[in-house]
Amino acid sequence: QPPAFGFLFDVDGVLVRGSQPVPAARRAFQRLADGGGRLRVPVVFLTNAGNCLRSDKARELSRALGLQVSPEQVILSHSPLQLFSQFHQRCMLVAGQGPVQENAHNLGFKHVVTIEALRKAYPLLDMVDLSRRPKELFPNSSQNLAGVILFGEPVRWETSLQLIADVLLSNGNPGAELQDVPYPHLPILACNMDLLWMAEAKMPRFGHGTFLLCLESIYKKVTGKELKYEALIGKPSPITYRYAQYLIQQQAEKQGWKAPIRRLYAVGDNPMSDVYGANLYNNYLKSAQQNQVQAGLKRSPQAASAQAEFSLELRNDCNNSVESCESILVCTGVYRPDGAAPKETEETVFHGHRDFCFDPSLLQASHIVQDVDEAVQLAFKKENWS
Repeated sequence: QPPAFGFLFDVDGVLVRGSQPVPAARRAFQRLADGGGRLRVPVVFLTNAGNCLRSDKARELSRALGLQVSPEQVILSHSPLQLFSQFHQRCMLVAGQGPVQENAHNLGFKHVVTIEALRKAYPLLDMVDLSRRPKELFPNSSQNLAGVILFGEPVRWETSLQLIADVLLSNGNPGAELQDVPYPHLPILACNMDLLWMAEAKMPRFGHGTFLLCLESIYKKVTGKELKYEALIGKPSPITYRYAQYLIQQQAEKQGWKAPIRRLYAVGDNPMSDVYGANLYNNYLKSAQQNQVQAGLKRSPQAASAQAEFSLELRNDCNNSVESCESILVCTGVYRPDGAAPKETEETVFHGHRDFCFDPSLLQASHIVQDVDEAVQLAFKKENWS
């Protein structure tokens, strides 16, 4: 019988730890694939990584899992930027690491400037590292920037923080000296809000959410005003989950599976992004069915308008067959069960982004299992699938 469900798999901490596969990952995909190595259920790999190409991440997953993964099954933190066509013709500053220019061009952006190119065009701006201070000066570039794309955490935080602030405070012309701070500032599109992520180290590492926190704090301290985002994408943003659902349904159609997809199972290791995001999207699905808008973002004009627009789109989508998105938390990454029940008086520290409401119920996974293989077995049991 054709599947009426699909999987959204996080990658780091669920399928791999750094460059090493999690042992349970291959067992899980042996269950998911038929004898010919073809998946029997639609699968999307939903990661907040963004410092690589989709094709490279697909090859990496193919090696780790022992089956062919296509780029169309991979959603990186920045993949939904394809939808933001109103910015594709503008000259945008791009920050992060890896192939940021190629990623931007693949997403549809025609004119981009990297932090490194900006640093070379304006050599007096990057002054922290004495060894990199210019020996001779060149004329400044006259190219004005119209916005900023934050792909992920950079290598040199102080350089990126300084130059991004320069662009915002100069309204896109770091060579100019403005009398007043321009506000609202240039549009910012930010991908990946993870405060922490898990690699081979025993303790979590700082993620792009930590970098965003630094940028927001610096901007507020310097100007007295709040940094605003045109868009925040990557988990736990509902826009990212909607995009994942679209790819799941596309896979089902391509395979000729006639049954509509009714349920999504989101498997992750991070309560603050994977579980929160899946539960938030589940709330959107329920509110769309009830024709109501439920709060999942702060009561700020930009967040409210983004939420209202998203909810309206979901309610008006006649082809939306998905009824629920269940969160499954594994214990092979960021989340570590300590064995003791939390005290009722103990407050949970919210690691999510400041523009998302802290609702403790959204951090409670529908299910907690040991690893991804147990997660797949759980979903199969619930679906009466073998």
